Amino acid sequence: MYRRATSGGFIVITTFLIVVVMALFTWVMWGMARQVYTMTDVMLEVNESFKAMVVDMHGMAEDVHAMNGNIVTMTAAMDEMTGHIGEMDVTMATMAGEISTMDEAVGLMAGTVQAMNANVSRMSLDLGRASYAFSNPMSYMFGGFPF
Repeated sequence: MYRRATSGGFIVITTFLIVVVMALFTWVMWGMARQVYTMTDVMLEVNESFKAMVVDMHGMAEDVHAMNGNIVTMTAAMDEMTGHIGEMDVTMATMAGEISTMDEAVGLMAGTVQAMNANVSRMSLDLGRASYAFSNPMSYMFGGFPF
C-alpha cells in the first residue's frame, strides 16, 4: 500500500482530482460572486428608487399641505356661505311679509282708485252742472223751466 500511495500515477490522479475539486470550488465561488455583483446592482437601483421615492414623497407632502390649506379656506368659505344663506332666508321671509303687505296695500289702493274714479265722475257731473248754470242761469234757477 505504501508503494501505491507514493507511486507516480496515484500522485498524478490525486493532484488531478484536487485540481478538479479546486476548479469546481472556484466555479461555485465565481457563480456566487456573480450573484453578489447582481445583488449589489439591484441594491444600487433600489437605493436610486428610494431616493426618487423620497423626492416624490416630499413633493406629495407639500401638495397635501397645500391641499389642507385649500380645504381650510374652503371650509371657512362654506361656513361664511352658510351664514349668508341663513341671512338670505331671513331676508326672504321679511320680503315675503312685505310682499303680503304690498298685496293688501294694492287691494286697498285699487279700492281707493275706484273711489277716486267715482269722485272724479261726481266732480265731472258738478262741473257740467256749473257750466250749465253759467250758460243758462235762468233755467238752472227754475229747475229747467221755462227753457
